[in-house]
Amino acid sequence: AQEKGVEVLNGLAARDVLWDEDQCISKGVVLVDQGLQEDGTKLSSFLEGETVFADTIVLAEGCDGLLTEQFIQKAGLRRSHPQMYSIGVKELLEVTPEQYNSFGHDRVVHAMGYPLWRPIIGPSMFGGGFMYAMGENRIAVGMIVGLDWKYRDFSPQEALRLFKEHAFTRQFIGGAKVIEAGAKMIPEGGWRALPRDKDGSLGRSNVLILGDAAGFVNMIKIKGVHNALQSGHIAANVLAGNTGPSNTYARAYTEKLSKSKVETEMRSASKFRQLIATLEPTLGYPLSFAAGILPNFKVDIDFRSMTAASYPCKTSIRFDKATFTALAGTHHREGQASHLKILNRDICDNQCKPKFLAPCITFCPAGVYEEILGWVKPANPSNCLHCKTCQRKCPFDNIRWTVPEGGGGSRYNDM
Repeated sequence: AQEKGVEVLNGLAARDVLWDEDQCISKGVVLVDQGLQEDGTKLSSFLEGETVFADTIVLAEGCDGLLTEQFIQKAGLRRSHPQMYSIGVKELLEVTPEQYNSFGHDRVVHAMGYPLWRPIIGPSMFGGGFMYAMGENRIAVGMIVGLDWKYRDFSPQEALRLFKEHAFTRQFIGGAKVIEAGAKMIPEGGWRALPRDKDGSLGRSNVLILGDAAGFVNMIKIKGVHNALQSGHIAANVLAGNTGPSNTYARAYTEKLSKSKVETEMRSASKFRQLIATLEPTLGYPLSFAAGILPNFKVDIDFRSMTAASYPCKTSIRFDKATFTALAGTHHREGQASHLKILNRDICDNQCKPKFLAPCITFCPAGVYEEILGWVKPANPSNCLHCKTCQRKCPFDNIRWTVPEGGGGSRYNDM
């Protein structure tokens, strides 16, 4: 891209989209300040966040994108159903040549059930484990869990550990070495959760929303990368070939998208996730085959689903989050202000902790949250994997993920 004359700004993070309501157009983005200490003191290396001006803004920042959600609010976009989310945790394992050949070099396994769903006796959660070949004697193993789980002490990584210990899984990965790990949320609300302008555009004026930032994931197939790539290809063609004013780009992008396989696929799974959330897996999975003739369902957003119930499949063996985080290669400059904010300390101490025993300590895949001297806080923000689960699963909607300094986060190589 740089050889073609594209300027790539590495190590910088954006914190805001400039939106001119009067002209109904975006002027650019504002970068985050760098070189601030935790108390707000400026270091000698302090760099004020600049404004990057542009004629067109393409938001392709992944699931629950900070700028995307800000823009949705500023520009007045609407979803016909609130976005829903899953958390995915994954490990990349190095196995023996015999194990790899036994599994198969082109094989993908999607599992539904243990330890997330047991009919009648519970638990009853959406999701499941997965495995797929990565080449060079490596197998990716992971767990996807809908954030609408109700158990206050549930950890997706504990479910991953149980999945890895299942006899079917263990035959392929027993004794394997974990060489990389990571976690990320997945947008799963489907067709009805796409953010649209009044005219149906995915974006508005000169701002386009792509990939997971929009929510192009088909949860029936548990696939979204192909749709993200296709939306990027369509957006690029629109920007390269459109000779009209830039405030027509979002509409042109949406029109071309509507004629693509992306819309066809998203429509085919338009009710799936809401159906499962409403009826739970035991009824929802079999009825999903008739989803097309069923009415639309509307369910509460994920954080309202928490109860005081305990996860029934817990064991005494705890998942090693410290090693998991180290294998994600996450890094932030020590000493910078925490980008994780608890909005109301009273809610945390007087409501969440007594009723739910501070579930963020358990569900955060990087062990960011701890109780220290009776206070629950993001004690280890430098461990953050940027999965953003905390701000979507806190049972009181009391956590906000803001922008850390540029260049921070996970260092994935093969994930």
